[in-house]
Amino acid sequence: MPSNRSHSGRSGRKLKNEINVVPYIDVMLVLLVIFMVTAPMITPGLIELPTVGQAAEVPAQPLEVQIDEKGALSLRSRSAGSEFEPVAPDALIDTVRARITVETPVVIAADGKVPYEKVMEIMDKLRSSGITRLGLLVDQSGTSDISRK
Repeated sequence: MPSNRSHSGRSGRKLKNEINVVPYIDVMLVLLVIFMVTAPMITPGLIELPTVGQAAEVPAQPLEVQIDEKGALSLRSRSAGSEFEPVAPDALIDTVRARITVETPVVIAADGKVPYEKVMEIMDKLRSSGITRLGLLVDQSGTSDISRK
């Protein structure tokens, strides 16, 4: 029986077991050009955040809840000449509610060494008791002692 094959036993082609990556490189280069052309056209979203120096004056004198570096709480009205009065953590809500009206804001002034969790715990207690006008007092002058203002 004669065979259609040549005497070498194979036709002239060899089977390659390699991946041809040339089409993938072409696609990658096209995508690179597309991204390079479109990237300058995209405008980033700009957000104008308020700064502390531009804060508006509060119309009503707020009640200040101060947390010192040891975690002790005290209260005072932000009006001139008022002194801090120590308050127990359990009596904080009742004392604050007795000293404010619906229009009176409450601000929390915490020492820089007080853990953030402690400040949020006091804020959550006040908010859950129905005090809606609540904020944080910040030091605008750059000094570290808030109580001497």
